[in-house]
Amino acid sequence: NGGVSEPHLSFRDEPGGRELRIRVPGVSKEMLQVEINDNKLTVLYHIPMETSGKQVYLPKEVIKQTLPYFIEIPGIHAIYEGNELVIKLPYNELSNGYNRKIPIVE
Repeated sequence: NGGVSEPHLSFRDEPGGRELRIRVPGVSKEMLQVEINDNKLTVLYHIPMETSGKQVYLPKEVIKQTLPYFIEIPGIHAIYEGNELVIKLPYNELSNGYNRKIPIVE
């Protein structure tokens, strides 16, 4: 009866950043895509469908998440380890917080 694979996601905090691990049963690694649009990270794949004798591909989002300010967006990279997609999200200098005293003006 068809259906869609349920993805398995796990986040891990590491000293230099975060790590996102994704496994989607039944979806090959060649089908997965990782995109960043503005400050949103999206992982998706396309489901092939036939309509009116033509093959079309419908996008299926695995995850869409707004990236926090303390992630170094240009440093994000993705690799495959075994049967998992691993996305490395490195911290930037703001990960330690931004602190300053604000003077009160009379």
